Amino acid sequence: MSLNRIRTSLLISTYNWPAALELCLKSILNQVQLPDEVLIADDGSGPETKALIDRYRALLPVPVKHIWHPDNGFQLAAIRNKAIVAAAHEYIIQIDGDLILHPYFVKDHLKLATPNRFVSGSRLLLPQAYSEELLATRELPGYRDLIVRGNNRLNAIRIPVLTGLFAPHYKRSNKYYVKGCNMAFWRQDLLDVNGYNESIVGWGKEDSEIAVRLINKGVHRLFIKFGGICYHIYHKIACKKRHDINEDILQKTIDAGTVRCQNGIDAHFAETVTVL
Repeated sequence: MSLNRIRTSLLISTYNWPAALELCLKSILNQVQLPDEVLIADDGSGPETKALIDRYRALLPVPVKHIWHPDNGFQLAAIRNKAIVAAAHEYIIQIDGDLILHPYFVKDHLKLATPNRFVSGSRLLLPQAYSEELLATRELPGYRDLIVRGNNRLNAIRIPVLTGLFAPHYKRSNKYYVKGCNMAFWRQDLLDVNGYNESIVGWGKEDSEIAVRLINKGVHRLFIKFGGICYHIYHKIACKKRHDINEDILQKTIDAGTVRCQNGIDAHFAETVTVL
């Protein structure tokens, strides 16, 4: 599909970590192909995050929308749904605010933007000590330095000619395998499955569950390998106390062949989504 026909919203989820978000926003400024808008899905951060976003709104040459709701615990599914409602464009690239993006991240994703497909990718993990250095300075390092000092370096290799060849075949042994920090969808496909399942709260499984419903709808997964590269800033894993509950919701979705969740995005079209 011609890239000229696709307009893109870059959706970034964040919660009270402005140092990481600033590194992410700086890497967006470095993109060789910018998205058409940036959506920051904020799960209840305080004023420091808002001040940072306001500053980068003046620096980024595309619209920046700050979608926010009050802090009511880990409500990632809900804030992503609200950001999808606010999205102005047909294709959504979804990341987390603790990622540094390779300069070709957006452009690589757009090369895989195909009807009846959604995309998941991977990330290179940055070790704790190096992450702390980056967070202290809030300065982007050279991308070679990120590779040299990162873990699982295979995820940092960019070979554009291989990306399309691997996309339909990589991770085929687990067709539901996704990484919610690096995904892309057609907005209409998300609306057709009623967006994220807001019955999933706390850490984990909201990304796998929506992937299952998209696949049940007949939308096929592509995996972006050797492209769409990003570097994950180290942090401790969030509290997993609802993991078993969320896992049960996921399994029921698989067993029932569910396409549309009940507790999803529809409700937010009837309310005013807070855009700061």
